[in-house]
Amino acid sequence: MSLIKQLWLAIITVLLLAFGGSLLVAMTSSRAYLEQEIRIKNADNAYALALAMTQLPKDEVTLELLVSAQFDTGHYQEIKLTEFSGDVVIRRNASETAPLVPRWFSSLVAFDVPPGEAVVQDGWRQYGTVTLRSQHDYAYLSLWQGTLRLAGWFTAAGLISLFIAYAIVRRIRAPLRIVVRQANDISQRRFTISPLPRTRELREVSDAMNQLSASVRQMLERESEQIDRLRRQLLHDSVTGAMTRDAFLDRLSFQLAQEDGTSYGSMALVRVTDLASINERHGYPYTNLLLQDLSQRLQAIADAHGSAYVGRLNGSDFSLLLCGDVDQDWALERLDDNLRTLTAQHAPLLHLPAAFTHYEFGDQRADLLSNLDGALSLAESGDGHGIEICSDASRESLYQSRVEWRGALLNAMDNGIMLGQYPVINNNREVLHFEAPVRLNLNHQWRQASAFLPWISRLRLQDTLDLKVLDEALKIIRRHQQPLGINLSHESATNPNLVLAMQQRLSNNVDAATRLWIEVPESIARADIQAFRYLCRALRPFGCRVGIEHVGAAFRQLGDLQDLGLSYIKLDATLTRNVSQKPEQQTILRGMATLCHSLAILAIAEGVEDEQDIDILFELGLDGATGPAVTAESGM
Repeated sequence: MSLIKQLWLAIITVLLLAFGGSLLVAMTSSRAYLEQEIRIKNADNAYALALAMTQLPKDEVTLELLVSAQFDTGHYQEIKLTEFSGDVVIRRNASETAPLVPRWFSSLVAFDVPPGEAVVQDGWRQYGTVTLRSQHDYAYLSLWQGTLRLAGWFTAAGLISLFIAYAIVRRIRAPLRIVVRQANDISQRRFTISPLPRTRELREVSDAMNQLSASVRQMLERESEQIDRLRRQLLHDSVTGAMTRDAFLDRLSFQLAQEDGTSYGSMALVRVTDLASINERHGYPYTNLLLQDLSQRLQAIADAHGSAYVGRLNGSDFSLLLCGDVDQDWALERLDDNLRTLTAQHAPLLHLPAAFTHYEFGDQRADLLSNLDGALSLAESGDGHGIEICSDASRESLYQSRVEWRGALLNAMDNGIMLGQYPVINNNREVLHFEAPVRLNLNHQWRQASAFLPWISRLRLQDTLDLKVLDEALKIIRRHQQPLGINLSHESATNPNLVLAMQQRLSNNVDAATRLWIEVPESIARADIQAFRYLCRALRPFGCRVGIEHVGAAFRQLGDLQDLGLSYIKLDATLTRNVSQKPEQQTILRGMATLCHSLAILAIAEGVEDEQDIDILFELGLDGATGPAVTAESGM
């Protein structure tokens, strides 16, 4: 039984005891008073009547007239005159009348009053005895009316007391609910901070819980920062802060193999020419500052785009990977401005030629780098300051204009979409869920996401496509009763109107919603935390799981995300690829898995290419794995 119910029962019990006791005492006192009054009346009237009979002649007619006159003037039940020998001379009894009060009441409070008796004298001898018994009906009526008035007042007072108690309980319940909610959050490993209630006892409990949550949050932040430092030491260049060659190439390979909204984009390659001469003339400190400045400028472009990475491929070559839809004019303008500004600051020694290209799902990494390197050589052979754009004549656009693309995309979505299925398994080789990238039938062929998502973004059709994907996923779940994972674009996840539309669909498919896994890009956790918070709270009541994909740099923010009800994260492929051959990455992944488990968040490795890595990842404590190796074992 809840504390509030116990409090209500205690209040009602106290009120019933108080009012019932008061009513009982009042009734008992009134009954005793009325009995005493009736007893006195019986005695006084009996003595008065006996005295009158003593002074009158003792003929039967005269005495009967006197008794009748007395009986008619008062409310009597019986008056009788008994001779000394025991014979009844005169008797008058009241006839039966309708009761003035309920019989159960009169039976409950039945008066026990003895009749009044007095001796009648005839000279010096006793003539007889007068017995007089008063009528009790009006006494019952008086007590009944008094009881009703008391009960009415007690009822009114009880209702007023209950209303006051309700206000008090309601005032207590509000902070109590906050304390209960915080306790539930802690039990679910969400360490939230709640406002302190005014009630002293609850305030002390809430304050203790807040201290616990704050200390755990600080611990989580320290752990996540430490893990992030290890990750940066392992995957990032110590001088410039850019990703190392191996980490960047792993990321590039993963992007080229991803069948989702990041499976296409743009890539730039920048070279610092004559780096050895600059180093020889100005020394290591000057050269390191120059390289740091270049890396920071490229990172600023990456941050402005959102989902992007900067890598150092060798001593003098830097690469910028822009994932997803990229405004090529904007990217080239930002890159050219930064390179020219940096070149002007270090003229005339510094030259920064660059190459720029577009990549899509299925491109070969070696071919992409080879094309960029060839274009970079052309830029370097010129004045050393330009940006050479790679052109690939083999890539043909499906449609030639925005109007054609819009019509084709809308028609394809109206005719129905298709969802691919790639398994995500747990350590028991059981399927956690199936990843479901979207495909559209364009130009009489089912096309993967990289073929149409750039135009979906340019034409601002993300909301329409994501709702179509949600409808199709719910349909598949209802049909096959299997968990399915879908991706939400950054734009859709931050659109309140689309979130409301998703709530409506999920409310109409409550059973299917519990098998739905929804993934959002890592960029939303870094750039739009409030929008992500709203999304999680809106979807939490339906039982669907919300997670973040491609988690790398955002892992340090896990402490800020743990109170949102985040269900899982998918760790970036740069951390999980070839982990069996990299002991340092194993240390980082073990720490990440431990921290995720302390927050009741599933840690899933993505981009797993080697079957041997699967066993290692599960030994490190990860909860799931996906990637080419898992896809090959889809029968597991």
